[in-house]
Amino acid sequence: MHSAVHDTIAAVWRIESARIVAAVARCVRDLGVAEELAQDALVAALEHWPKDGVPHNPGAWLMTTALHRALDHLRHRQMADARHLDIAKDLEAQEAHVVPDFVDALDAARQDHIGDDLLRLIFTACHPVLGTDARVALTLKLLGGLTTHEIARAFLVPEATIAQRIVRAKRSLAAAQVPFEVPRAGQLAERLGSVLEVVYLVFNEGYTATSGGDWMRPELCNEALRLGRMLTELAPDQAEVHGLVALMEIQASRTAARTDREGRPVLLNQQNRARWDHLLIRRGLAALACAEALNQPPGSYRLQAQIAACHARAPSADATDWHRIAALYAQLMRVAPSPVVELNLVVAVGMAEGPAAGLAIVETLQQDKALQRYPWLQAVRGDLLEKLGRAEEARAAFAQAAELSENQREKELLARRAQSAT
Repeated sequence: MHSAVHDTIAAVWRIESARIVAAVARCVRDLGVAEELAQDALVAALEHWPKDGVPHNPGAWLMTTALHRALDHLRHRQMADARHLDIAKDLEAQEAHVVPDFVDALDAARQDHIGDDLLRLIFTACHPVLGTDARVALTLKLLGGLTTHEIARAFLVPEATIAQRIVRAKRSLAAAQVPFEVPRAGQLAERLGSVLEVVYLVFNEGYTATSGGDWMRPELCNEALRLGRMLTELAPDQAEVHGLVALMEIQASRTAARTDREGRPVLLNQQNRARWDHLLIRRGLAALACAEALNQPPGSYRLQAQIAACHARAPSADATDWHRIAALYAQLMRVAPSPVVELNLVVAVGMAEGPAAGLAIVETLQQDKALQRYPWLQAVRGDLLEKLGRAEEARAAFAQAAELSENQREKELLARRAQSAT
């Protein structure tokens, strides 16, 4: 019985924790303190629900308990200044209304601020004052509802490392006196980019793991999708938010087709498209339509989503519109240039204009230091060489790619390509 209740608490916490931390942070204006008070509410649930039963509205119970803890916290600080006094009065006013039926009443009251509170939390957790690793860890902890252990397992690093990143991140935010607020209009676009970067980093690590024995980590893709969908509700007038969600939905639609029965990777041109999730594709195309309808200058996520849509709309690999994909990658190079984007452009050119055209560009990319340790540069080179009938060179390129890879499944795939190149 207790096990079932604990499973319920874990599920409710995963859904509600971001909203609770956000609401408490609005009151106490300290992210670290807000998380501690929210955790106190979780501990209270673990103590009471197995004995008393799961409340009718468990999310509201947790919210109310956390807000009461916030009120106690402010009282214990003895209302150090007028601002704290005003906040406490607001909480006391809320408390007065919830005496007859505090759970349902406060649940209704909290909806007034939920959108703004979540936006504040997202922009605080992804503040540029933090390094990328810290932003990712803090975002997954506060907004994804993941435990430190789950984050560490997903990224294959010690739990103590993740714990330190989170503690240091909260200290850095406090030391920099980062306000718990949505950026002003002039800063919004710049800061939104930081938020989207974190969400996409989480998705990419789940979509193709950089190291370890698993090709994919679907739980990270799911968390990134949940965060992205949340952002579309909170910032519906931002085309790049819809573009990122479109990109993730379409890419996630291929999950079931990306491995065979033995768990080995299956590349895009060899996937069974009947195994793609067509509901996710429809959701992705709908999100892309929202991004395009806003008539904003094309950003990197929208362009990548348009590329993904070309693959999603093609009934077979042979029917793919590679000329359009090459044109979109060329546009992406102007908007967000990077060596990896250029490598993808090479693949598209090779498919649209023939392997010789692609190989000519690859040979110039080999001088790029940013790609010299990137296994897929040699993998693309090997593929183009094989298509040109230069089997010995292709085998050497695939073997070098396998040696550079740190993901076991990827390494095995590339080693097989080296053995089979003809």
